[in-house]
Amino acid sequence: MNHKLLGGLVACGVLLVGNLAVAQSPRKLKAKETQLIDSIQGPALSKAYCASCHGDDGKGDGPMAKSLKVKPADLTRIAARNGGTFPLMRIERIISGEGQLPNGHGTGEMPVWGPVFSHIERDQDLGRVRIDNLARYLRDIQAQ
Repeated sequence: MNHKLLGGLVACGVLLVGNLAVAQSPRKLKAKETQLIDSIQGPALSKAYCASCHGDDGKGDGPMAKSLKVKPADLTRIAARNGGTFPLMRIERIISGEGQLPNGHGTGEMPVWGPVFSHIERDQDLGRVRIDNLARYLRDIQAQ
């Protein structure tokens, strides 16, 4: 398994860290601690939850990047790190917290977004849609 690819996937989860203190354990993030945006579209989700670490363009240079122990991955290079194929299902599992984090990832600073996207009382059924839309957006921004 390509650890650089998994690192890129893991980095996507870091995007929601903007509303949390870095010292917190984001893997234990609770839905009530993070505001859910109204949009379910990939670009809006990326901007709200990923850009603080990965940057607006997904290249790993967001404003929180310097405060992290492990540099956020360049999300535009996931396919390149995976032999030219974007692993959509693997990315979805990592965003949701169902996928295994790569060895050497560091401290698990990337939050798991599945609970945040899914366990909000007003629209619990849209969690998987959000995860899928975010993963497809990441697929769409891959460097050519």
